[in-house]
Amino acid sequence: MTTLRESVRSASFGVTNAVFIGRSIRLSLRNTEALIMAIMLPIMLMLLFTYVFGGALDTSGNYVNYVVPGIILLCAGFGSSSTAVDVATDMTNGIIDRFRTMPIRSLSVVTGHVVASLARNLLATVVVIGVALLVGFRPSAGPMEWLGALAVIVLFILTFTWLFAAIGLVTGSPSAASGYGFVLLFLPYLSSAFVPTSTMPSWLQGVANHQPITPVIETIRGLLTGTSIQDHAWVAVVWCLAIMFIAIVWCVIAFQRKAGRR
Repeated sequence: MTTLRESVRSASFGVTNAVFIGRSIRLSLRNTEALIMAIMLPIMLMLLFTYVFGGALDTSGNYVNYVVPGIILLCAGFGSSSTAVDVATDMTNGIIDRFRTMPIRSLSVVTGHVVASLARNLLATVVVIGVALLVGFRPSAGPMEWLGALAVIVLFILTFTWLFAAIGLVTGSPSAASGYGFVLLFLPYLSSAFVPTSTMPSWLQGVANHQPITPVIETIRGLLTGTSIQDHAWVAVVWCLAIMFIAIVWCVIAFQRKAGRR
């Protein structure tokens, strides 16, 4: 009897996650405006920095090779931010109450949003890289370097998606979740995404060099364009894993408290 119950519980967990992942992907496909904006905004910024500011920032004409890794992360950040709104919507529209009456793990609704965000962001990243190649991006990476860069991008997307999911859980409304999540989107501008940190004021260099975005960008830049990675790779991984662990624990605690009050 115990074995049967364990197998049913295990199957239910897998099926529940699959159902919620499918639900979140369908919701993403229906919200085409948000998907288009998550792709178009980074592309517009890339074109702006390449053609308007690029000549002033790098007279050699190679600025596009410098800026693309930062644009990739900016794209991932914009795409992940919608997770906060999606989670907040589920927590405020009463659907969690229905899930709690079913023999399922209702926390899987958050997992569904995270996986859907990963799929959505990877699609947007492919589009952004394709446009970058059209405007002159010339990476020197081989197959292993591309795989390494993809692994870092996936880790970054998962990290910030869980963080945005936690924000969606603790805020009181989708509009509040959007506002709080928007603050995190400024981090790439305070990093080495668009200019080397050495060109910044000394007090700002400390901020730019010791925040999670800069080592992630420098790792991706090094893998794709052959610049020196130094110790950025392991620093980026440690930052992402630490933030993801905190975000997942935060999600579990926040979900249990909110769902428990319903």
